[in-house]
Amino acid sequence: MIKNSKKLIFITIFFLFYSLNSFADNTYFIDYTKVLNGSKPGAEAQKKLKEKFANESKKFKDSQENIKKEEIEIISQKKVLSAADYKKKVETLRKKVANLQKNKQDSFNNIAKSRRDAKITLTNALKPIIKKYMEDNNIKLIIRKQGVVMGDTNLEITNQIIEILNKNLPSLNIK
Repeated sequence: MIKNSKKLIFITIFFLFYSLNSFADNTYFIDYTKVLNGSKPGAEAQKKLKEKFANESKKFKDSQENIKKEEIEIISQKKVLSAADYKKKVETLRKKVANLQKNKQDSFNNIAKSRRDAKITLTNALKPIIKKYMEDNNIKLIIRKQGVVMGDTNLEITNQIIEILNKNLPSLNIK
């Protein structure tokens, strides 16, 4: 009984070691962040989104400055205006401020949504590319580089995937 148990344990360890060793031979890693940011469509999408953010920020900054000027003007007219007119102008200014804040929030939410949509589109385009690369190169497992403590740089396939992605998806449609 003990002899059979030892044999069973030995055989189990042998097969486990053999399968892990052969599994490791077909394991590669990819820097997913580099693929998303460093590929041509990913880099272009980021550039467009940064420009859109900068333009929107400038537009809202200009609007805020105009509102501040209007506030200073209303304050300077406080003694000349009747209480009702002054209150009316202050209320109008408050509505402008609230409207500006809402528009600013909506605009930045739209930019964030565009960023998420671009990432999803890029990820969806990437999945079949990685799958085909795995099939063509007899790869059993690809893991994210962030999960690798240490690995042979020859096992990293990031640049190859970026090349294929750049050929298959030259750009993304950013809204």
